[in-house]
Amino acid sequence: MMKCKELDFLPVILGGDITTYSLARSFHEAYGIRSLAVSMIRSRLCGDSDIIENLIVPTMDTRETFLAELVRIGQERSGKTLILLACGDWYVRMIVENRCLLEKYYVIPYIEEKLLNRLVLKDSFYEICEEIGVPYPKTYVYDCQNPPETLELPFPFPVIAKPASSAQYHYAQFPGKKKVFKFDTMEQLKTMLSNLNASSYDYKFLIQDFIPGDDTGMRILTCYCDRGGKVRFMAFGQTLLEDKGDMGIGNPVAIINRVDREIMEHARRLLEYVGYTGFANFDIKFDPRDGSYRFFEINTRLGRSNYYVTAGGFNVVPWIVDDLLRQKQFADEPVIADNTDSLYTVVPKSILKRYIKDAALREEMLSLYARGKAVNPIAYKAETKFLRRIYPYVFLWKQKRKFKGKI
Repeated sequence: MMKCKELDFLPVILGGDITTYSLARSFHEAYGIRSLAVSMIRSRLCGDSDIIENLIVPTMDTRETFLAELVRIGQERSGKTLILLACGDWYVRMIVENRCLLEKYYVIPYIEEKLLNRLVLKDSFYEICEEIGVPYPKTYVYDCQNPPETLELPFPFPVIAKPASSAQYHYAQFPGKKKVFKFDTMEQLKTMLSNLNASSYDYKFLIQDFIPGDDTGMRILTCYCDRGGKVRFMAFGQTLLEDKGDMGIGNPVAIINRVDREIMEHARRLLEYVGYTGFANFDIKFDPRDGSYRFFEINTRLGRSNYYVTAGGFNVVPWIVDDLLRQKQFADEPVIADNTDSLYTVVPKSILKRYIKDAALREEMLSLYARGKAVNPIAYKAETKFLRRIYPYVFLWKQKRKFKGKI
């Protein structure tokens, strides 16, 4: 096994997917250290990794186990400063709601509960956007507790529909459940709402004007705000392709790094207006009808595709360490990730060639591959175990099967 460095801190990462591995890789690249990942199931991705100590806790999704396990780890690893990182919204909420207990053992790089509740509820997020002039899609708010007698939308079909509370929606079960819906007719929309109303979900559902354009119209923006609430770092990207699975839809699987100062300024104003701290991740879409960019939502953690930032030469994790462990003073102006010569991807090139129709964008993508600028976060040369080294090839083969017939 590869020898890793021992430093005065240890990342404790909750999860077992690409998000988890990407963070562990970023820590290893920056500091040469091995992270502790707490996962519910064992996988080749994290379980066979040299850069991860993988602890398997099958019931980590229950509050009792979650708290007991983290307290135990905190007590046993008290010789180091522990940084607690979440790779799922439920984990973020559990950390934030139990901050008073957990911060005895961990550095917690997440916002306070009151602000979390204000931002993760998408209807509330759009109210903030309205207050400070950040563009967002035209939205109709459907209240599941008080459904209207007659459903009349202020915009035509097709429409997008999604839960205002992702956390509550996680537990809802009903026929045809998806992370995000697209409907072409009122009949389709009403059928889904009828099924939804029969489930445990009783908050609001957002029905939005559909912004035309394929996945390449999507944008992603990752920001870091220091402990004083000032934006210190921003990394923008253009999505080339999104996941097509029902519960994974919307997750970028390929990103080219970009720079757009106007979008970054919108995000900076919003984050500093609410006093945000830590990492934030925005989903944005270009509207070809008027040339605007519409902010869809904010994620209060690093996203699944966070490695697009590190791949572009701006490792994400030193911001946490320098700010919260070292109390570093930063320059007044935020650092902008300005290396646009980078492609993040977790799918084979053949899939991107088949999906991207824009000739210039397709040529740019192929050029990045040809010049060795395409990076897959799970294909890391530091891994030494045979099964782990062949895992990226198996993963890409699975992606080919997953996307077959969907693009």
